[in-house]
Amino acid sequence: MSDRRAFATLHRQLLRQEREAEVAEAERLLHQRSDAELVARGTALLRLEVVDLEPGFGGRLCAVLRPSRGGELPPHRFGPGDVVAVRAGRDEPSLCSAVVVRARRDGITVSLEDGPGGEEVDLPSIVRLDRMVTDVTFRRLDQALGALQQEEKGDRARFLDVLFGERDAAPLQPTAPPQWFDPTLDESQRHAIAAALTAEHVALIHGPPGTGKTTALVELIRQAVARGDRVLACAPSNVAVDNLAERLARAGLGVVRLGHPARVHPDVRDVSLAQQVADAPEQKLLKDAKKDLDQALRRLHKAKTRADRAAARAELRQLRAERRQLEQAITIGLLDRAEVVLATTTGASEAGRGDRAFGLVVVDEAAQAMEAACWIPLQHASRLVLAGDYCQLPPTILDADAARRGLARTMFERLSAQAGTASLRCMLTVQYRMHEKIMGWSSRTFYGGELRAADAVREHRLDQLPGVATTEWTEAALCFVDTAGCGHEETTEGDEESKHNPGEADLVVRIVAELREAGVAAADIAVITPYNAQVQRLRERLGDDELEIGTVDGLQGREKEAVVVSLVRSNERGEVGFLAELRRLNVALTRARRHLTVIGDSATLASDRDLCTLVEHLQQHGVYRSAFELA
Repeated sequence: MSDRRAFATLHRQLLRQEREAEVAEAERLLHQRSDAELVARGTALLRLEVVDLEPGFGGRLCAVLRPSRGGELPPHRFGPGDVVAVRAGRDEPSLCSAVVVRARRDGITVSLEDGPGGEEVDLPSIVRLDRMVTDVTFRRLDQALGALQQEEKGDRARFLDVLFGERDAAPLQPTAPPQWFDPTLDESQRHAIAAALTAEHVALIHGPPGTGKTTALVELIRQAVARGDRVLACAPSNVAVDNLAERLARAGLGVVRLGHPARVHPDVRDVSLAQQVADAPEQKLLKDAKKDLDQALRRLHKAKTRADRAAARAELRQLRAERRQLEQAITIGLLDRAEVVLATTTGASEAGRGDRAFGLVVVDEAAQAMEAACWIPLQHASRLVLAGDYCQLPPTILDADAARRGLARTMFERLSAQAGTASLRCMLTVQYRMHEKIMGWSSRTFYGGELRAADAVREHRLDQLPGVATTEWTEAALCFVDTAGCGHEETTEGDEESKHNPGEADLVVRIVAELREAGVAAADIAVITPYNAQVQRLRERLGDDELEIGTVDGLQGREKEAVVVSLVRSNERGEVGFLAELRRLNVALTRARRHLTVIGDSATLASDRDLCTLVEHLQQHGVYRSAFELA
């Protein structure tokens, strides 16, 4: 049981701690690290030439940037949707913020935000990009928690009482809908959907890796719309929101995807708010308003006297206000007509324009969202379905004290453990991704052995793919390359905060080469490692845009036909670092569909009791190879 006002007060304090930690870390990196170190960490790109300015999606201006000395960009951590500061030099103030639209080896394109006065930014010929910390998200989270402290009555009060354990939830009495839109749903999916549809206030759908959680949510939302609900569907990441938007639009629902155009995947741009505003019948009025604004700007520039300039500025303010009102009216009309509005959890504040209410809020990947973020969409509804898996990675929290005191605990995890709501959780039990040998350790360790592989994936292998030859790697679903005793020790050269393992990197390069030679496409392979330093070195060694190399955090929610995992840790002290966070390993080992190779030091891993069970599983159920064999 938890008093919501005390909860909100505490979490507002913890959020301030986290915000201060974010700012301090950004400042520390920028001022205490050299440019060379920032580039090595992938948080800065220097001496970029502005080779083109082009119109971007949603009417924004995009800058196309290339290395001024030619060649390729160094390995970096910028990706679509990231917010960056554009500067002329290290010690110069930010010219503007920007959002990364696309990043390739030979250049990067960013969507520029307007300057402080709303004017377009005039960029110099050479700029740099630095990762940026903004306070927009913090303000939205704080506002949502502040609203939680207000007095409520009636249905809203009962809803909040249930979510904070001050009132028991009504027992679930799942009732199947009259007809299923998707006849291929398995029994665990149907049960979870029926429970969510009939729950009075809240339902939890626990979806282990590959169990068709998104498929279940699409069916749930279609059923909710069919019975007359307007649905607000959210997730903490843009990728998850886009995936849901694409599936719902394909099902024929009327959807509007909120969010910055640069963060919206091209496949769903047609249903984005920006595109629908651009396609609205009222667009001619908007074009006329823009023409009037352009003329007013020209008059301002030509004004000779103070009186003329004052009059021109007044006219400009009035025209801008009129255009904003017209855009807002178009937006409200689009949102009112939508059956489903989609946004990130922090972007859902825009969904309530015009005091709009929703019959149901659905939060996908809820076990990755800070609880405060879930309260942003919940300002607009009093029925909730959370879907996720608390056995995978939680949200990333920089401030260790804030994490320990509750900021890292998600609403999904809290409600799953709370006496009055724990019975509302339904788990999906059929997984459609992995060979059963790949699935085995995860199922036993995290899900009570309840998962079973669907017939279509139970024994599928790489050499069953078109054009892939049968080799010792492609015919095996699970491999363990043991580096114990081989001298492949971890190192922290130049960066005490992240580790890498050159010997393991050599092994990764060889295994990827053999998979490629057997005919496995680069786009079907991922290399995963827990440490950024190892990621940077592998990217330098494996230069292929289609081959995905990343940390565990970056690949959560993804899948590939083949995955190679480099665990890095190898030392005589038996220190395993954050490999001891088993949820991280759960994610890393469940991205693979047909083939998984794990590279690690069995002696170091066996020093941890839980990791020892992983080593035993790999040795018993996989193909075991000593790294000596591959030397």
